[in-house]
Amino acid sequence: MDKKVVDFGSRKAAELDWRKYTRFGLFFITLIVILLLLLSSLFVVKEGEYKVIRQFGEVVRIKTEPGLAMKIPFIQSVSTLPKYQMTYDVSQAEINTKDKKRMIIDNYALWKIVEPKKMIANARTVENAESRMEEFIYSVIRTELGQLNYDEIINDEKSSRGSLNDRVTEKVNELLSKDEYGVVVTDVRMKRTDLPNENENSVYTRMISERESTAQEYLSRGDAAKNKITAETDRKVREMLSKAQADAEVIRSEGEGEAAKIYNDSFSKDREFYQLYRTLESYKKTIGEDTVIVLPADSPYAKLLMGYTK
Repeated sequence: MDKKVVDFGSRKAAELDWRKYTRFGLFFITLIVILLLLLSSLFVVKEGEYKVIRQFGEVVRIKTEPGLAMKIPFIQSVSTLPKYQMTYDVSQAEINTKDKKRMIIDNYALWKIVEPKKMIANARTVENAESRMEEFIYSVIRTELGQLNYDEIINDEKSSRGSLNDRVTEKVNELLSKDEYGVVVTDVRMKRTDLPNENENSVYTRMISERESTAQEYLSRGDAAKNKITAETDRKVREMLSKAQADAEVIRSEGEGEAAKIYNDSFSKDREFYQLYRTLESYKKTIGEDTVIVLPADSPYAKLLMGYTK
């Protein structure tokens, strides 16, 4: 074929193919753009979090329920705030007690965001909210512990920490609510109480002295109780012995009386035998191995000793 001859049929077919590929490419690009716009407008709200939707920096919506939500792409942005309860370790601080003792306290707080819009408006960030909360906790604890003596704080027997924690929690929440920070403190607890290094030895010595004094008081009470019990027991024993001796005397006298009556009844039947028996009984008491008796030879007593019974 002559090179100067142009095939308009093949050119037209090529032009049709190019247009077809162009339309397909535009459709594919448009589909990708739509998908990107759709994906950029969707976000997921998880359990335990708030989703804050901002438009040009201003909060327009806050999603609190978990699920899938939408925003305007490229115009609105999404940030996350925790909805669950958080723990904040309050910095150690030094306070003075009512009796002018210095001590270092270490606390922690449990808190959560309940009104995220107020929290963003007044505290801006979680860190700022924690900072303000720490200031309130320190202020309230300093006031409350300043009304207690040192031993009332550290001594378990006199401790009022239980009610103290409740009072601190309540007052901190009042301050946070007044300034509308949108957060609430669920609990404030005292982890540890320490002494400044320069006060430790003197306080430990005083604590040992107090414990020794308490121990001595317990020993004194024990000795007093022991003496009281011993005296009461001795009194009861004496009463029991006196009663027993009195009862024994009564029984003995009754027995002797009964024995005498029996003797009288028995010996009255034969007076001579009774006389002989009494005489022999007297011999048992008066005559021993070394006994020397001087009697007239004709006395009845001598005759009986000599064996003369007539």
